[in-house]
Amino acid sequence: MRKGIVVLLSVFLLVPLVAFAGPIKDDPKGQIVAREGKAYLEQREGNRILYLEGTPYELGYQHGKLLKEDITKLVGTLDTFWAKGAQESDQVIDLKEALRKAYARLAPFIPERYKQEMQGLADGSGVPLETVQIMNVLPELFHCSGFALFGKATKDGTLYHGRILDYMTNAGLQNHAVIIVAKPAGYNGFVNVSFAGSLGSVTGMNARRISIGEMGGRGVGKWDGCPMTFLVRRGLEEAASLDDVMKIFTETPRTCEYYYVFADGNKRDARGVAAVPEKIEFIAPGQADPRLPEAVPDAVLLSAGDRYTLLVERTRAGHGKIGVEEAIRLMDRPVAMQSNLHSVLFVPEKLLAWVAYAGPDGEPAANRTYYGYDFSELLK
Repeated sequence: MRKGIVVLLSVFLLVPLVAFAGPIKDDPKGQIVAREGKAYLEQREGNRILYLEGTPYELGYQHGKLLKEDITKLVGTLDTFWAKGAQESDQVIDLKEALRKAYARLAPFIPERYKQEMQGLADGSGVPLETVQIMNVLPELFHCSGFALFGKATKDGTLYHGRILDYMTNAGLQNHAVIIVAKPAGYNGFVNVSFAGSLGSVTGMNARRISIGEMGGRGVGKWDGCPMTFLVRRGLEEAASLDDVMKIFTETPRTCEYYYVFADGNKRDARGVAAVPEKIEFIAPGQADPRLPEAVPDAVLLSAGDRYTLLVERTRAGHGKIGVEEAIRLMDRPVAMQSNLHSVLFVPEKLLAWVAYAGPDGEPAANRTYYGYDFSELLK
């Protein structure tokens, strides 16, 4: 999520291997290191997997108990970061106070189940509820790249959904990374590529083969709607089709300016999305649009600036040759920026994902190992 204008494009890409590109490997099943009721935390070679199941309060409490140390440390890191202030519209602002004001505006639009989950997280971790609340609306104050390709754009028609998150590596979020597999009572199970203490989602896939990735734009201060991360989570928990997720995003009051890629592995289809509080637009694969100067059949991509120019060049070099590795390689630098916090490739129809997080020293995720996961069993 980055400040600035995001250009919505419809292209499909092939990225050649480049220096410092991250290797790709499966993440072998690891060791369960902690349990809390039905929930557990598993440490694998590459990443931690947090498995949650139950009512909203139980999900939050399990999360808080199993990641208490991470959440406490992250709060301290963010307190230091917030104290320094941030540059927004050429004015230094008090981030923590701004987030308090944002939460007050956003709270009426947050589903009650997520408020219960925040209370559970606070109780389980020992972190004050107000801190949990403002942590979970942080993306509303700071506003990456994403693509979906299938059909003629890929080797065998498989749908690939790539998502690059360029965001706040200087705050050390990557040191508290965790992949969450959640089974909320009464809703779709889902995978959330996330961080300790974060209940919403910006990068996820559900058990019904729907995946969503978000890219931020402008519109800071337009907070009379459902916070973006909780809106994405609603899409994961409630949608069983591309039409479902489009309906949820259309009918729910929205905030700020955001862009998304929605992908549906059931029918190998996708949409680019441009959303502000007043209007939402859906861009079909290959659809001509003033913001889509290089539209290509069977593909959608969101990016901006010079990265777009590079993506177009790569696209023309490799149409019809995309497989898993080629799709991952399209996220290599400099398509991913120096602030690349995580990069993910979803294959929704098979419930597969490859995930890379930034290094402790801020090394971009695209330069590090992509670990592969088959979530079909955990998401049943």
